[in-house]
Amino acid sequence: MRLRLAEEAARILIDSGSRDFALAKRKAAEHLNAQDTRQMPSNQEIEQALAAYQRLFRSNQQPQHLRALRETACAAMRFFTDFQPRLVGPVLSGTADINTPVSLHVFSDTPEELSLLLIARQIPFETMDKRLHIRDELYQSFPALSFFVQEHKVEVIIFPVSKRVPTPLSPVDGKPFKRATLEAVLALLEEETLPYSDIIGG
Repeated sequence: MRLRLAEEAARILIDSGSRDFALAKRKAAEHLNAQDTRQMPSNQEIEQALAAYQRLFRSNQQPQHLRALRETACAAMRFFTDFQPRLVGPVLSGTADINTPVSLHVFSDTPEELSLLLIARQIPFETMDKRLHIRDELYQSFPALSFFVQEHKVEVIIFPVSKRVPTPLSPVDGKPFKRATLEAVLALLEEETLPYSDIIGG
């Protein structure tokens, strides 16, 4: 049942484009009528099931979708070059699919600067807050915005420069997010077979 729940949660994540593991677990438990919470898979088990699903059922499409998302990430990172952009999440790790947004971390003490930049280029966008896990039981909200590059959604989370904030923790493994510079993402595009963990920047 634990494996079935992981596979169902992975399917839900792929179909939705979300990486809300808690919600995917709840929906998977409902679909499979699993009452015992002790059978719930970890987020890492769901991520492994997600990668296995992509290899098995989407081996023809997923690599092309991933490349397109990484190219979109590069374009967005060049656009925000003054704000030290870093790519994070599934587009970096390689488990992104067609519905997955590009997620960037940028750094500015005045988040309005990014909004003004988008307004100047006449790019429609939405503003929001993103609640991220910092350490132990501590969560913190950060300003964020989202917009589209053609059909691909880009989400940008803004961190302060003057106030040191620890790198938020990934919902997958509870470790600090891996962050990649533009140069590292370009290297991924040039050499798709090189493990991303070998070339990421801080």
